[in-house]
Amino acid sequence: MENSEKQVMPSANFAGLGGGKIAYIRSLNGAEAKGMFPGLPEEVAPDLQLWALLAADGTPIMLSDSREAAIMNAHENDLEAVSIH
Repeated sequence: MENSEKQVMPSANFAGLGGGKIAYIRSLNGAEAKGMFPGLPEEVAPDLQLWALLAADGTPIMLSDSREAAIMNAHENDLEAVSIH
């Protein structure tokens, strides 16, 4: 395999990662958040910086305007939080 090629793990494999104990924190803007969290109010500015806590398979768990609040929510639910860039 060439260095420029990426290996892709099937999304079904992510569901089993961490045995339900790992979640990740992702920074996103209001526009992205509306796609992940359909119940988000319309008045949320598209460029507002937000933080999402997501299960290893990408399932949204919670949304916050604070990274620290997302981390605390993970700990309260016995999840190990990791950040993605």
